[in-house]
Amino acid sequence: MPKHANVALFIPFNGCPHRCSFCDQRSITGMAYQPTPQDVRSAVMTALDSLKENSIHSEIAFFGGSFTAIDREYMLSLLEATVPYIDRFKGIRISTRPDCIDEEVLSLLKTYHVTSIELGAQSMSDTVLAANDRGHTARDVRVASRLIKEFGFELGLQMMTGLYKSTPESDIETARRFIELKPATVRIYPTVVMKGTRLGELYEAGIYQPQTLEEAIELTARLLTMFDEADINVIRVGLHDSESLKENRLAGPYHPAFKELCESRIMLDKAVELLKELPRGVYTLRVNPKSRSKMTGNKKMNLTALKERGYDIKLEEDETLADKEIELDLKHAF
Repeated sequence: MPKHANVALFIPFNGCPHRCSFCDQRSITGMAYQPTPQDVRSAVMTALDSLKENSIHSEIAFFGGSFTAIDREYMLSLLEATVPYIDRFKGIRISTRPDCIDEEVLSLLKTYHVTSIELGAQSMSDTVLAANDRGHTARDVRVASRLIKEFGFELGLQMMTGLYKSTPESDIETARRFIELKPATVRIYPTVVMKGTRLGELYEAGIYQPQTLEEAIELTARLLTMFDEADINVIRVGLHDSESLKENRLAGPYHPAFKELCESRIMLDKAVELLKELPRGVYTLRVNPKSRSKMTGNKKMNLTALKERGYDIKLEEDETLADKEIELDLKHAF
């Protein structure tokens, strides 16, 4: 499979018309510097040298802020910096707010070979959006998504779980609404409480209680299954690891291997379902070699959990099985 790697440039806060309850992007990304056109050129040339012919499968990505809401002259200067190199990449990926999309800006982005647009939707509950000072509605998400797809861009949607005033049920409903919009990609971010945010103030006042790590894993595993069944690619689960994030985090379900923990939970749930009608004993489960560590779990937690239920599990690798697929081998049961 061709190597894919975004040439990522972060634009913290720039362009955001609202300060959301959870937002402190300088701490989340570890970036406070606003990139210049020369920074864009330098990053692109470095990437071309590293990726070589594989660059055509990669994207130049402007993340971190609301790209279509930043000063128009500045936005154009960043896009102009990509022009001499863009034919050697798949295209440009940007992230922005749902209420900062219209036909005029989409037409402009087309001329610069932007191919993918991600919307920071976060929730499809107007109650949750208002409580977290998002400044847009679920309708804005639907309208922007429709326009993006009509203009021929790849649509990406980003959601956050465990926001202030949200519930597992409202987060699941957000996933359902996302699936209806048929995005190509989704990102899932469990809410992490950062210093210097309104959410941090609510947490320290005892008004807001973030998800525990276990609660976030259980919910996100379910969301991953929903998107997988809808054939929607989840390209990120959990925040990127950084020293700044660790230093400024007050609370919330952060783990550097969060996605792996969620995938392990999916495997455990599948195993429990296969075994639930069987008597206690020793059983063999067949998995794809790539799924072995997911089935074993962090520190063998899945095998331990099954043993506590009375099932002593032996694993056998089978390359004919798909990733995260499990088969029960009753011929080797005791």
